[in-house]
Amino acid sequence: MDRPLVKHAHAQCHVLLKVEGADTEFDVGGRRVALTDESAVLINAWEHHSYVHRADQPPTIILAMYIEPAWLGAFRGNWEASAGPDFFPHPGGAITPQIRRQVGETAEAMVQAPGDAAAHERLIGRLMVSIIERLAPWREVQPSLRVRAKATRAPDRRIARALALLRENPAGIDSMDWLARECGLSRAHFFRLFEADTGISPRVYLNTQRVERAVQAVANETRSFSAISHDLGFSVPAHFSRFFHDHAGSSPSVFRDVSALRDTA
Repeated sequence: MDRPLVKHAHAQCHVLLKVEGADTEFDVGGRRVALTDESAVLINAWEHHSYVHRADQPPTIILAMYIEPAWLGAFRGNWEASAGPDFFPHPGGAITPQIRRQVGETAEAMVQAPGDAAAHERLIGRLMVSIIERLAPWREVQPSLRVRAKATRAPDRRIARALALLRENPAGIDSMDWLARECGLSRAHFFRLFEADTGISPRVYLNTQRVERAVQAVANETRSFSAISHDLGFSVPAHFSRFFHDHAGSSPSVFRDVSALRDTA
């Protein structure tokens, strides 16, 4: 990381661990959280966050893990709760020397043998077990009734329509004003209801849908970046490249080159 990342969110919980370089920090839900040799940054699903990078700061190599709930649930059934809010009660926490060693081993394996996905998965699995056992209240089989009620409450029907439109065709969203009208709401009322139901703004949700599709297309397809840009609703390929870098941390070309190592090693 050698430049900031804009405010964004993910459908998965997100764990950030420093591999080497300068200590740095992230903004998680409006709180500054340090990322150091002794501490991790922990981000819950759909929690907005951004990377804070000073212009004079040296680069930092970060192990960033986006954890699918079903995969995590294979270790312990109640860990599928990572898809909900408050899986991590705090946005940061101190790591042990054992976790620090596991971070180094995992990063080393990814660099030295980028195509060995089975080995990577074993190492990441062990690392996640160590992190969750230390930093998440995983022994609580279920959250409180209040939290469960909030998590299972259906969104306002108008917001449910907006979510469906955003998921089905993010490239077709002309503007937030258009989306609000489609839902029968004023812009201000739409934004208030959307954030009350989801915890994030409709713009951040839209960008999440676009970046997830962009990452999959850049990493797994051979289409040109211009074609991918057009399909995602960007009028100019340069705008797509900037969007990708601001959300994924690298240019599309670098991301594709690194992803190719996974398949050719």
